[in-house]
Amino acid sequence: MDKTIAKLRQQAPLRTPTDLGEDATRDIAGALTVLLADMFSLYLKTKNFHWHMSGPHFRDYHLLLDEHGDQIFATTDAIAERARKVGGTTLRSVGHVARLQRLADNDADFVTAEDMLAELADDNKRLITFLREAHVVCENYNDVATTSLIEVWIDEAERRVWFLFEATRTR
Repeated sequence: MDKTIAKLRQQAPLRTPTDLGEDATRDIAGALTVLLADMFSLYLKTKNFHWHMSGPHFRDYHLLLDEHGDQIFATTDAIAERARKVGGTTLRSVGHVARLQRLADNDADFVTAEDMLAELADDNKRLITFLREAHVVCENYNDVATTSLIEVWIDEAERRVWFLFEATRTR
């Protein structure tokens, strides 16, 4: 193959046809990619706590966090595919996730069940803020498909916060 053709192919961006425009592609895909990093970090923390749960409410909390983890993970493919549908690219590695995530990891050797649930409630509340911010970006470009998806993810995160709050309520 001619070196010129090979070089052009290497430089060719992954462009999915869209009517949203270059600014929209850049901003929406960027917002979704950072959101995806947060979803992956929240998923892994949720599974970490699920795997390391202990105490008198073990079964209930273990099952709750398994359900939450499944729900969070289910969003990841939709987020990444949406970024591609609007003409952008998205995460490429675990290192990429680590560079972009805004939610803190928890690598502690032991965390009480109550602290696990409280931390996840706080992280889900922060995620709701991130989702609303991404919604504004998409709304500014009239990207109704992405805003519709984000509205569902906000509702799911609000439900997780509610369940985590009720599970830790003392009064």
